[in-house]
Amino acid sequence: MTQHKVLQGSLGFMCALEVVERGFFLNGILKKVVRLSDFGVQGANAKCIYYLREIDDADEIVAAIKEKKNGKAVIVGGGYIGLELGAALKLNDLDVTMVYPEPWCMPRLFTAGIAAFYEGYYAIKGIKIIKGTVAVGFDSNADGNVTAVKLKDGRVLDADIVVVGVGGRPLTTVFKDQLDTEKGGIKTDGFFRTSIPGVYAVGDVATFPLKLYNELRRVEHVDHSRKSAEQAVKAIKAIEGGQAIEEYDYLPFFYSRAFNLSWQFYGDNMGDTVLFGDADPASTKPKFGTYWIKDGKVVGAFLEGGSPEENNAIAKLARLQPHVADLEELRKEGLSFTSKF
Repeated sequence: MTQHKVLQGSLGFMCALEVVERGFFLNGILKKVVRLSDFGVQGANAKCIYYLREIDDADEIVAAIKEKKNGKAVIVGGGYIGLELGAALKLNDLDVTMVYPEPWCMPRLFTAGIAAFYEGYYAIKGIKIIKGTVAVGFDSNADGNVTAVKLKDGRVLDADIVVVGVGGRPLTTVFKDQLDTEKGGIKTDGFFRTSIPGVYAVGDVATFPLKLYNELRRVEHVDHSRKSAEQAVKAIKAIEGGQAIEEYDYLPFFYSRAFNLSWQFYGDNMGDTVLFGDADPASTKPKFGTYWIKDGKVVGAFLEGGSPEENNAIAKLARLQPHVADLEELRKEGLSFTSKF
């Protein structure tokens, strides 16, 4: 039997473990969390400063939440980890402050209009948000536990817990001069085969052909991690059985849940945008969305508060990429635009 090696990043390690039935598997070594100590931030090695990348990290944060109940928590970063953990910490009775350098949260995906809703909602929940600055140092006590976060703008925030979520990096240098790399990841084909026969890369370390947009791309989200692992195993089994399977045809999909909120995004966030619906953070049941329009076509769709049927409708829209003649008319139609397809 041919031995196959599957390489993956940390976002996909659990799902890959479930589906890889044979061969050699490297677990959790191909994605490195970005630590503030990497940048020489003073005091960044103090106790009670946490990063979330592996299950053990989550267990440590849960234990800290229980120990520091009613204490002060500072979240460094305004992305997925920052927003989701900010909500979790607040729900567990901590006084939460979020700090990030960007002009709004989740800037890689959110528009200013989308972000305004979530920042407003978090403020109503009692979470303080400080934008446009970064952590430049930490104070600690005699036991080595963090006590304060020092910001570049001069402010000092008391802290019993600090959680840092500023991203991760694929460790492609591990395979320098061995595997082909591109766009920050390990280059693969539509079956997640690398440049070495019998070696596959899946999840957020793989740069793969995104068929829908006819380009190579690396995608960082658990949905792709699961589906790429499944595709790689199907390819392995097909080769062993002398069969063929279709190339990976992925529709980019991102989602998140926090407090009573739940959003989904499908497609590409390029081009002009149209915000529609009720995006008032004070609403009892907010439901709003955004379309991205490029070259006269809807290429991406975001929806907060959608039903399963409505989320399926925006997914279909993002894959079909229908033409749009009038952006103002699209804004007025809002979610009802999906019923045409």
